Amino acid sequence: MTGALPGALPVALPRMGLGCMNLSHAYGVSPSESDGLALLHAALDAGITHFDTATLYGGGRNEELVGRALRGRRDEVILASKGGMANVDGVKVIDGRPETLRAQVDTSLARLGVDHIDLYYLHRWDKQVPIADSVDALAEAVAAGKIGAIGLSEVSVARLHEALEVAPIAAVQNEYSLWTRNPELGMLEATRDAGVALVAFSPVARGFLSDAVDDPAAFAERDIRRGMPRFQSAHWPANRALLPAWRALAASAGVTPAQLALAWLLSRGEHVVPIPGTTSIAHLHEDFATLSRSVDAEMLERAGELIDTATVSGPRYAKASAAEVDAESFEDAA
Repeated sequence: MTGALPGALPVALPRMGLGCMNLSHAYGVSPSESDGLALLHAALDAGITHFDTATLYGGGRNEELVGRALRGRRDEVILASKGGMANVDGVKVIDGRPETLRAQVDTSLARLGVDHIDLYYLHRWDKQVPIADSVDALAEAVAAGKIGAIGLSEVSVARLHEALEVAPIAAVQNEYSLWTRNPELGMLEATRDAGVALVAFSPVARGFLSDAVDDPAAFAERDIRRGMPRFQSAHWPANRALLPAWRALAASAGVTPAQLALAWLLSRGEHVVPIPGTTSIAHLHEDFATLSRSVDAEMLERAGELIDTATVSGPRYAKASAAEVDAESFEDAA
């Protein structure tokens, strides 16, 4: 199922894609390589045709895993990766210098075992480097046939417009879900007007909207959600209090909580492309079954009222992480 998505990308993005990050990164203990491959093969067998990975994820292990899964099946997917943010000696480093991006594109190609990547994002804007310089380096990679199209991640409308002065931009990948509405501060409209896909990461709110979080205290030691205010003691009780009504609303709509969250995002525009991630094959099938579900507009409106900026407690990031991103935020707008 495809939408009317951007001319800057050689092929249209499907309405949903698979975020591969949590197979190697971010949520504590990652699944084994065999389990990760099994999930990616199940996705391919289910006809899922958009895989999203990055240089950062697992220090490169995620790209290697995706590459192994795609052996002999590369032509079945639109493959997306990212550069400009990497794990360097155990430390996350944002580096958008042209020479760094050139090297990371080549490394991504090698890890993935492919001769081109369909969509390559600047994972973060390096605020020490003009975005025009970073985008120009990626445009060189397009001209060389190494990547098919350029994307940007966690950027503002202003940065998108600056980038569009340099080269066509196929996609902006920003966080977007019922509980993170930041793209509604301008990016949702700007991407639509520019013919750019808005790729929504964390579309089920890092498990919250899929009713997968019971007690954040039980998160694995290295789970990144431990550092996110909405899962911490100052805000979690208020957010947890939303879940009974959320479960009931999904039941009334005849879908699961995750499917209701994804259906709401899909209703935000034909150019909005959620990329849910999971380590469970059952949840994979549940998420992508949303594309064949019909949810009444009234139910979607009620979902948007129940889980919204006004009802969710806490910012999405702590201050240090918030400083790394360029995307509009309600905290800055307040």
